[in-house]
Amino acid sequence: MDSSFNAHEWTEGFGQNINAKPTAPHLSGDLAGIEAAFRSDLYPVARSSPLQAVASWASVRSASMENGLRVERPRRSEKLLNAGLEIATIPPTGNDMAFTHAVLCQVGLPRSKVKSREFRRQSGDMWINVQAGWLDEGRGPAEQPVPYGAMPRLALAMISTLAKRYKTREISIGDSAAQFLKLMGMDDQKNRYVKLREQMHALAACRLQIGYRGRTFSGQPVDQFDAWTGNSDTGQKALWPGVIVLSEHYYNELVEHGVPLDKRALVALKGSALALDVYTWLAHRLYRIDGRPVPLYWKSLRLQFAQECQSKDADRDFKKAFLPALQQALAVYPEAKVKVVKGGLLLMASPPPIPRKGAA
Repeated sequence: MDSSFNAHEWTEGFGQNINAKPTAPHLSGDLAGIEAAFRSDLYPVARSSPLQAVASWASVRSASMENGLRVERPRRSEKLLNAGLEIATIPPTGNDMAFTHAVLCQVGLPRSKVKSREFRRQSGDMWINVQAGWLDEGRGPAEQPVPYGAMPRLALAMISTLAKRYKTREISIGDSAAQFLKLMGMDDQKNRYVKLREQMHALAACRLQIGYRGRTFSGQPVDQFDAWTGNSDTGQKALWPGVIVLSEHYYNELVEHGVPLDKRALVALKGSALALDVYTWLAHRLYRIDGRPVPLYWKSLRLQFAQECQSKDADRDFKKAFLPALQQALAVYPEAKVKVVKGGLLLMASPPPIPRKGAA
């Protein structure tokens, strides 16, 4: 991959590739074509104004409308495209900065529902163990599941971000569930509330162990959380807690080992827990590469991201699921230098999503 990559070339390359597609305008928004076009190493062009990429796409849509045609593009793809263009052309501000724990960038929560009461994942020297807990929901202790999926990842990242920003363990999470969903870039459909309640309770109740080179954090990330309760018998509306208190140990770990991320990228990837995991991993890994590129093979990647995958051809099945998630992550991390090679990936030194203090 060309080491001189920059965001301007990427956006211009995207625009030229869209216009050069040998397809009808209404097919130019095909998801596969869009995902391929995200990589500047595939479509290098001369440097020019990044705004031309936006104009190029706009011209495709305009031509389609004039001809009475629709731009057939999945809604999620459109949002991902818009986020990628914004990240590539507009530097992040303070409000665009988010944080998560460094170990959670290497080994994440489960992505699907766990049947047991415990989940463990390990990657090299880092490991995580999550135990389901209990929470008082107004009528005594209620058993909670192990938190899983995209929602607890986003929720914990947003809570961690507010804790870092305001330097406090006691965090206001909005006056309503709708406000907190908005913070995570999610709509307020009814099913969102059900999922949010389930995962916030699971997250608040769980016991988390995080280990790295002889040091283990062991405890609950959340010290205090008033359950999101209501009385269905009386029709009482469920009350949003409004405040969450992180444990002192977890907060101190976060202050010391918090990894800065671009919130715009997290919101854009909210539909895929695996894409979120890939993005946070690259954000933590690529800028620490010093010197020669680092090859990683599918088996080691599967052990890191999907130890639970135990099919007959587990590596092939993992690769099939991983590559689309990688494409999504790269779409919102345009300066990431990652190349798919025979047998795995090649990681190259790249700038972090959020410029580090003191960097030029």
